[in-house]
Amino acid sequence: MFRNFINGFITTWKGLTLTIGHLFSSHKKRQIIQVSSDNYFKQMEGTNTIQYPKQELPVPEVGRYQLDVEIDDCIVCDLCAKVCPVDCIDIEAIKATEAIGQTSDGTTKRLYAAKFDIDMAKCMYCGLCTIVCPTECIIMTNQYDRTVFELKDLTYEFSDMTAEEAAEKRALLEKQLAERQAAKEAAMKQKGGGA
Repeated sequence: MFRNFINGFITTWKGLTLTIGHLFSSHKKRQIIQVSSDNYFKQMEGTNTIQYPKQELPVPEVGRYQLDVEIDDCIVCDLCAKVCPVDCIDIEAIKATEAIGQTSDGTTKRLYAAKFDIDMAKCMYCGLCTIVCPTECIIMTNQYDRTVFELKDLTYEFSDMTAEEAAEKRALLEKQLAERQAAKEAAMKQKGGGA
């Protein structure tokens, strides 16, 4: 019984010695260096963790983090939504009655983005959507910390069109289609009546 007490005391003393040694030895902050540096995995001094948010790890240039959409450059081609393997991109397009402008690279815009939502909770950060985008309006930013309390807050809405504006654009398109159909029927009647 006395031997068990001695063994317990020695084990506890060794553990506390190790803990106290680490407590007083890590006074300086860890140096932030790129992971490509030869010394990255040899850092044995300083604290074991980065003091976030005061210190941040460097973000690699090719890092894949949060998606962002420059909606003014979007032609609403829907390629990003089609290529997404997890269906996290939801797009609703409304055809315009005429050309509505140009993107920064000179591409003519003919569709309105009534809805352009990306659910980052579903996103697997593969980057396929950024590759297929013909106008390069969807990009992966270097922002990785977007902490939210509600899961629904991870759905980002990029469309700047209100529901009223979308309804107005749909009505204009339906009116134009009805006028075209009426003109087509009148032409057919005129052609049929003249024969």
